[in-house]
Amino acid sequence: MKKIASLFQRNYDGDRRVRDEIVPGSEWVSAGEGVATRKWDGMAVLVQNGLPFMRYDAKHGKTPPANFVPAQPAPDAKSGHWPGWVPAEGPNAARVLDGLAWGQKNLYQGAAIPDGTYEVCGPTIGTRHGPNPEGLTETILVPHGRDLIEDCPRTYDDIRAYLKDRAIEGIVWHRANGDMVKIKKSDFPDEPPVVPRS
Repeated sequence: MKKIASLFQRNYDGDRRVRDEIVPGSEWVSAGEGVATRKWDGMAVLVQNGLPFMRYDAKHGKTPPANFVPAQPAPDAKSGHWPGWVPAEGPNAARVLDGLAWGQKNLYQGAAIPDGTYEVCGPTIGTRHGPNPEGLTETILVPHGRDLIEDCPRTYDDIRAYLKDRAIEGIVWHRANGDMVKIKKSDFPDEPPVVPRS
């Protein structure tokens, strides 16, 4: 899963919030193409050939580990991000496995979890937005793109108002050709700042 483009331009030289200007290449969203889905706030996971992998970003020239599986051929020229995957090992592996076990039991009725990307969310999972941003009581597994948003607006002001009134992290639009575009509630001015990662 490569880095997903934002819908709106970001003020990189200022508050890093978005402004009412579409990112080139994301115009298809405002043109009404694609479907909108809920963006969950957790830990991205890849299941490939039955094996779990965790998201890893070799950003700003950082050398990725030997077991790094890149999601795109090279770092993004503009942002320096180079997203990819590493085997689910180390301190976060238990949370990944908890999410996969929940998914196998509750989503797939004991069958193997299909290859694909997912979000693991739960009470012990912290993100830049703080611990347990989804307010969950157990660790769950959410297939990316599962939760369609039928009434999703597509203009800056309407999206801002829509997200302000909902307890969700954001929106990801999907096109049939695989293109994706996202926007988060915290991207807009006047939203509380995110908690820095330690």
